[in-house]
Amino acid sequence: MRKLFTILGCIALFTVATTTVKAQNYKNAIGGRFGSYNGVSFKTGLSKGAMLELIGNFRSNNSFSWVQLTGLYEVYNPIKGADGLNWYYGGGASVGSVKTKFNDESDIYLGVNGVLGLDYKFKGAPINLSLDWIPTLRLTPDTDFYSGDVGLGVRFTF
Repeated sequence: MRKLFTILGCIALFTVATTTVKAQNYKNAIGGRFGSYNGVSFKTGLSKGAMLELIGNFRSNNSFSWVQLTGLYEVYNPIKGADGLNWYYGGGASVGSVKTKFNDESDIYLGVNGVLGLDYKFKGAPINLSLDWIPTLRLTPDTDFYSGDVGLGVRFTF
C-alpha cells in the first residue's frame, strides 16, 4: 500500500510541475474536505476547464482503521452572472484499505467514483470553497453502491 501511495504522489507532483494552463482562477489548491469522510484535498489544473483532485481520507477508532485515496478528473463550467462560481462534474477511482483491530483482518478495496459539485474562488483572497457529491461503486471485496458522500472543501489556493 505504501508503494501505491508513493507512485500516486509522484504522479501528482509531476502533474503539478508540468501544468501551465489554469482551469479556473487558481492553478493549485490544498486543504480539507469535510463531510461523510473527512480528509485532505489537493486540486491542480490540467487543461482549460479541467482539474485533477486527489482526496486522502482516513479514520481510526477502537474497532478498525481505514484509509482511502481517491483521484478525480473534474470538468469545470462557469455559472453566468456569478464571478468565481463554477459547477463541475467528472469521474475517477478510489483505492483503500481497512483493518479490524479485534480479529486482525484486513481488506483492500477498489471503487469507481463520479463527482458533481459547485466550486467558488474568492476574488482577492487565496481561499476556495467547494460543495460536492461523490457516489461510489465499490468493486472489491464486495460489489455495492454508496451514494452518501457529500462534502465541503475548504482550500488555500496558490
